[in-house]
Amino acid sequence: MRALKIAATGMSAQQMRVETISNNLSNMSTTGYNARRAEFADLHYQQLTRPGTISATDGTVMPTGVQLGLGVRPAAISVQLQQGSLSATGGDLDLAIEGQGYLEVTLPSGLSAYTRDGGLKRTGEGLIVTSDGFPVEPQIVIPDDARSVSINASGEVYAYFADAPEAQLLGQFNMAGFANSKGLEALGSNLFVETEASGPSLVSTPGEDGLGTVRQGYLEDSSVDAVREITELIEAQRGYEMNAKVISAADQMLGATTQIR
Repeated sequence: MRALKIAATGMSAQQMRVETISNNLSNMSTTGYNARRAEFADLHYQQLTRPGTISATDGTVMPTGVQLGLGVRPAAISVQLQQGSLSATGGDLDLAIEGQGYLEVTLPSGLSAYTRDGGLKRTGEGLIVTSDGFPVEPQIVIPDDARSVSINASGEVYAYFADAPEAQLLGQFNMAGFANSKGLEALGSNLFVETEASGPSLVSTPGEDGLGTVRQGYLEDSSVDAVREITELIEAQRGYEMNAKVISAADQMLGATTQIR
């Protein structure tokens, strides 16, 4: 019976929805994480009678036809690009991005990746890197004798020294943006790489071209809404149960058919 296979696609879809929600909830505390949403589309339709078909009996036009849907398929898992709230940390190298931009980092392979995780660190050589040790572009080195570091909204990094009253400019961070940020490929570890869908990166100065600014001493929280996730989890669970009932009903109908003598 077709109902068995159709309901099976529904159970698979709800399972994927639960897996997406699970990933969102597990990343509730991940810096700069944006929630994902599973999106679905109906499968191919079996055309038993096409709309507009001429009736063979009286020549009238069939107004709707008979089209039987064959289930559901995953269409996309899209990123919900929402600004997360900012949490004050007071860290010299903690940066929150206010806007749609990304910080650019260099992977060990030499490729560029992008992140909204502004929890930056300092290596033994003074180089500013991400938590995983990837250098932020353009690369900026903080001298060993720097007393403190100040970063303004435009990404300019200044160092203060004990023997100098004026701050010294060490460099300036860039901000990268994309025509379609939802088309970025996630690598994990809060990193993304550009794809054909995202378009090439537009690199600019923080505060320009609508790419947002940085705020020192803050980190961007995850944008996961726990109440919404739990609500969707309940909906997905009920959807899974209803599809399971369809399979059970179809099985009972099939069983009744085999009992006919």
